Amino acid sequence: MLRAHFPRAYLDVNREPWELDPTMFAEPLSDRFNTTSPRVAAGLGTLARVVAENKPIYRDRLSLDDARMRIEGIYHPYHAALQKLLSESVTSFGLAVLIDCHSMPRIGKHGERATPDIVLGDRYGTTCAGPLIDLVETVFTAAGLRVARNRPYAGGFCTRTYGRPPHGVHALQIEISRHLYMNEATLEKHDGFDTIKALIERLIQTLIGLDLASLAGSAPLAQRAAE
Repeated sequence: MLRAHFPRAYLDVNREPWELDPTMFAEPLSDRFNTTSPRVAAGLGTLARVVAENKPIYRDRLSLDDARMRIEGIYHPYHAALQKLLSESVTSFGLAVLIDCHSMPRIGKHGERATPDIVLGDRYGTTCAGPLIDLVETVFTAAGLRVARNRPYAGGFCTRTYGRPPHGVHALQIEISRHLYMNEATLEKHDGFDTIKALIERLIQTLIGLDLASLAGSAPLAQRAAE
């Protein structure tokens, strides 16, 4: 397992390495930087400009050296560690499964039946085999949770970059609604925390018991649809 020991407000490893907002920096940014992505426009690039409710993080502009320090000193080592884990899995088992876990704010209004508790993202069937996302959805729905696929979260940089089923690497993003385990206003855990913790442990055990042949011999959903 790989866990970041830094907040996404400081550095977001689920972005391109140089996805930066030019309004945040004292120096001009050259063409080598991605300054026009929708994520940058929303203030949520590799170095976020805003937090919840569009509140600005920084009072003053940052230096480009600050960005380099975070990206070269933290971002790249994180992805090197992730790539190492995936390569080791492929070497040992012939394939690798990346489960990229995130928390999300409650979607929609309280009590809406269509509001999902879990959003599974596989970039619309391109980053993992169908049996994998089907199995994960079954674990959550069996626990009574509402599950959506790819809307509103289809999978970020990590899912898109590492999910290469033809090369034996399957990537699936899981977004878990925070209201299931915490008070979103006070950030305090509530009684649902232990329930979700046990559910995630059950999911891990289910994935450990996954029939690898079902992935090795199964094309992604989008590929099957094209065929």
